[in-house]
Amino acid sequence: MWKDMEECQNKLSLTGTETLTDLNAKLSLLIMQVKCLTAELSQWQKKTPEIIPLTEDVLLTLGKEEFQKLRHDLEMVLSTMESKNEKLKEDLERIFNELKTKLLKVKEYKEKLLITLGEFLEDHFPLPDGSVKKKKKNIQESPVQLITLHEMLEILINRLFDVPHDPYVKISDSFWPPYVELLLRNGIALRHPEDPTQVRLEAFHQ
Repeated sequence: MWKDMEECQNKLSLTGTETLTDLNAKLSLLIMQVKCLTAELSQWQKKTPEIIPLTEDVLLTLGKEEFQKLRHDLEMVLSTMESKNEKLKEDLERIFNELKTKLLKVKEYKEKLLITLGEFLEDHFPLPDGSVKKKKKNIQESPVQLITLHEMLEILINRLFDVPHDPYVKISDSFWPPYVELLLRNGIALRHPEDPTQVRLEAFHQ
């Protein structure tokens, strides 16, 4: 079971770092290309073309061959811009599909890891029974339903990935204190430096 967990964790780490980093680099390059084309288009739009009256003298001066060359050049510029835009659109769509596929694989690895972890925790870290909850005779039993260590870890994991800028979770009455101390003592969770009632999961993936 531990081997399966380690294999899932390794695949998750590789998929979530190397692959996503490579995709981010490609995406950044495409964004730079889009910005360059946008800037070039903006410059052309700001320019006011000089309209030459097509009088008989101008037509005689311009000549038929030069007129056709000018028309051909303008058509080539238009065709090039359209081709670049189409290629950028295809590249962005392809990278989006690749990223979507990789994220689905990451989700599958994460689900498999959580299932394996849950089976292990349920077998070795069950909820405390009544004798463990009440060590003193006159202490009233708390009406709060305690959650398992597996559920505590799921809450911390989801918070870490869903809100990475604020991964701390408030320690509620449903968190059994011995399990909280177990996570803190083994470096799996960290206490908030300013608020001891909040904890977060250690960011092992970073």
